[in-house]
Amino acid sequence: MKMTTTRWRLILITLAAIAWGAVPAGAQWVLEPPGAHQPVALKIPRVVPVPDGQWTDVQKQLVAKYAPNGHADNALKTLLNLPELVEAAMPYTNYLLNESSLSPRHRSLLVLRVAWLLGNQPLWATQAKAARDAGMSSSEIRRIAQGPEVSGWEPFEATLLRLADELFRNCSVTNSTWQSLSSRYDLNNLMDAVETVNHFIVLATIYNTLGVQPDADLKDRLPVDVAYRIAAAPREPAPTVARVEPNPGRGIAVSRTFAKYQKLNERWSPRQNFILRTSKLTSHQREMLILRMGWNCRSEYEWAKHVGSVGRAREQGLDPAKIAEGPDAAVWDPLDRALLHASDELYRDGIVSDATWRAMSEKLDIGLMMSAIFTTADYRAISLSLNTYGVQLDELGDERLPQIPAP
Repeated sequence: MKMTTTRWRLILITLAAIAWGAVPAGAQWVLEPPGAHQPVALKIPRVVPVPDGQWTDVQKQLVAKYAPNGHADNALKTLLNLPELVEAAMPYTNYLLNESSLSPRHRSLLVLRVAWLLGNQPLWATQAKAARDAGMSSSEIRRIAQGPEVSGWEPFEATLLRLADELFRNCSVTNSTWQSLSSRYDLNNLMDAVETVNHFIVLATIYNTLGVQPDADLKDRLPVDVAYRIAAAPREPAPTVARVEPNPGRGIAVSRTFAKYQKLNERWSPRQNFILRTSKLTSHQREMLILRMGWNCRSEYEWAKHVGSVGRAREQGLDPAKIAEGPDAAVWDPLDRALLHASDELYRDGIVSDATWRAMSEKLDIGLMMSAIFTTADYRAISLSLNTYGVQLDELGDERLPQIPAP
């Protein structure tokens, strides 16, 4: 008998709950994993790009700093609505596209696969051109959309595409994929590959939600005749020992892990500084968004630090169990509920729905809405990094993810 779409989704949710150690399977606290369908791009912007003739001196300086030949694309013009966000995102973006230890071809494979997974037109259009500049043919670019399981890929490049699929679907990487990449990549290569996928998931979800449109002079678009498939094995249990051993010394393990790679760490830090120091979100809003994403990604280290010594969730008026329960818990006011819905949608759907966007806009200005979207997307990337590198809890007293209560 043919199964309905609803029944298939229930099966996916149940399998995800079992695979991720949630009990009981099928409980309401568990979302279906990302990738049930390809996100569909908005046809018009939600946040209008700042026109060239209206740039402030600060915005002109940012364009001169980050845009080649002073030409800002639609993505950068959109981010100019919150100049501080440009300074947060662009150092890492430029590093991963132009300075990382990966070859241009391998960068293109990863970024284009992320663009396909998230249905992001501007990222696909921009990076398809870059891929051709790196010597990739049109047929190879199309094959990226088809995925790692089609014929034509040499095994290592298929593994790179699978890395993107596993991070997107499972928020982690299987031991097999990690070991396959380790056979050719050193530690810097490995971290650059993981961070390329994670950071461009951040950008793709932001671009999807803000409605960034592809630039008219770029002709490549996502292929419409390729079936949407994700090549990811079931999620494995979290590593019980670190894959990337933190530097010795004082400080929390995540900081000492990123410090293993100084150049990457320097470019990554502005992203975190914006969220923890520059953003105008309240501490309550910030920690709620971070913890909800940590819960959805089953990132126990992120959860522990933001319930505890880093975020001090309870001091911000947050009950961790209610965050895990999600936006339907009775304790939330309308704005908190909208922000939690936004976090869930960014994780599961790769875009914030119209209804949630409207609910947020009733209480927040554009700058705060952009900050909320960036915070949520960024901590998805952090969760993926923590899970993949096997960052272990710092202290015996660190608070683990809560168990889902029986119905």
